[in-house]
Amino acid sequence: MKIATFNINGINGRLPRLLDWLAASEPDIVCLQELKAPDERFPAAAIEAAGYEAIWHGQKSWNGVAILSRIGTPVETRRGLPGDGADTQSRYLEAAVGGILVAGLYLPNGNPAPGPKFDYKLAWFERLHAHAADLLASQLPVVIAGDFNVMPTDLDVYKPERWQDDALFRSEVREAFAKLVAQGWTDAIRTLHPGERIYTFWDYWRNAWGRNAGLRIDHLLLSPDLAARLDSAGVDREVRGQEKASDHAPAWVVLGDKKRRRSAPQRPPSS
Repeated sequence: MKIATFNINGINGRLPRLLDWLAASEPDIVCLQELKAPDERFPAAAIEAAGYEAIWHGQKSWNGVAILSRIGTPVETRRGLPGDGADTQSRYLEAAVGGILVAGLYLPNGNPAPGPKFDYKLAWFERLHAHAADLLASQLPVVIAGDFNVMPTDLDVYKPERWQDDALFRSEVREAFAKLVAQGWTDAIRTLHPGERIYTFWDYWRNAWGRNAGLRIDHLLLSPDLAARLDSAGVDREVRGQEKASDHAPAWVVLGDKKRRRSAPQRPPSS
């Protein structure tokens, strides 16, 4: 089973790129972020024609998440992250599909930091901690996939010294991500590629793509039973180099049918 996450950065404007990637990569399940479209403007017909069923949680101009599947209808189990009934931003969607529970998220950016947006990010993280702990306690096979807007370590950012005060790299945010993983989640890409510089995002500005000045902010976290089935993980970085591309590239994991033994990986450099 191949599961991917892709911040599409405007699903209608980049629909041809999305459809091309779906045809080439053939993921079984996809979590999308930054739809930037209200529910009624989600391109359901085009997605269906590509062989995928979908559920989505849209928002005009901003945010928006979706779950696509070509292995069965996603059965929605949650819309919106619990813990704050006043939060109306479309950032979390959860569904049962293909025998697993898929949680797709778009964590707040948080800039400028410090400030109200950063406070919202940290509060959102706290709510995620609580809900993720409940997901683990359920003992269901779960993947949490999406744009976390966090570079967990120095290895995940091209020039760490330039990002110390950014909301994607401040110590509070990295500690929040580490606390989440410490619950028992496996960061799939880092587990299989412990010492590599692998990026998922390259800004449109200052020729970031051409210079490979990237960030790893899109992650797939696996519950213990799915982590035991982890075969491979990577990033389709060539998608970022296409014309009118998103500033993100899709990240993915492949899960085998059976649990596999794996020696403990080397720890990445501490941040």
